[in-house]
Amino acid sequence: MANSPQSTLLDEALYSKGGALFSTSPRGGGGGGRMILVEDCVETSGAFVLHHLLKRSLSPSSSDVVVFLSLAQHFSHYERILRKMGCAQRDLKRLVFIDILNLEGIDRDQRRSSEEILMALYGKVQKQVELNYQSREGNQVTVIIDDVSLMEVDANGSSNLVLDFLHYCCTLTAQFGCSVIALNHYDVYSNVDQLNLLLELEYLADVRIKVEPLATGLANDVHGQLTVSNKGGLVEDGCGKVHNFQFRIKDSGVEYFYPGSKS
Repeated sequence: MANSPQSTLLDEALYSKGGALFSTSPRGGGGGGRMILVEDCVETSGAFVLHHLLKRSLSPSSSDVVVFLSLAQHFSHYERILRKMGCAQRDLKRLVFIDILNLEGIDRDQRRSSEEILMALYGKVQKQVELNYQSREGNQVTVIIDDVSLMEVDANGSSNLVLDFLHYCCTLTAQFGCSVIALNHYDVYSNVDQLNLLLELEYLADVRIKVEPLATGLANDVHGQLTVSNKGGLVEDGCGKVHNFQFRIKDSGVEYFYPGSKS
């Protein structure tokens, strides 16, 4: 039997005592999955959090499936990172990768509206979630979106269309018990419509992970800080809690620690 990955402060802030991110499957009476929103900024990227959650879902101790919707990088980018993090080739077989940069599976042309394009994209996501839900009974399906701010490009700047797409994805959490994880850049929004998108995303999220630079500025041994906010009902011993800790990105991975504990 494969060993579970070593727990970190980020895992402790997210996962229940049983080790599952969500208590969660309609088959198990859990009432559905949850949505995790990862927010970062230009100065401090939160991509490492997405990679951490992706690797956790694909760990040898898990049989979960990940439907990864990429608007930021090609598959080779994530494959290289996952291999560096110790993910085996057999585990990558549980990764369904939808590469929007190559417009895979989306018959986009100049005659199609932004709404039609996003609906076609949602249809592809829904199909993969349903297929894997049916073929892997009792296993979790996780949808990961990298990233929301780039989705506005396909929507020609329409925040409402992006919100509609995310609302549709969130319906999958109740229908199939899957989870949805989305990365977004909170410092790229300036006008009222864009700010409304940011607020709506935070409202939709059951868990919000905010990645920020240190308030005191750059440091050699600390690269930033994380704030994990759980809404009620997520974990048995962490409902409504806010967890604050710092991180350092190293070649071998990411180190998480409490402020002041780093010597």
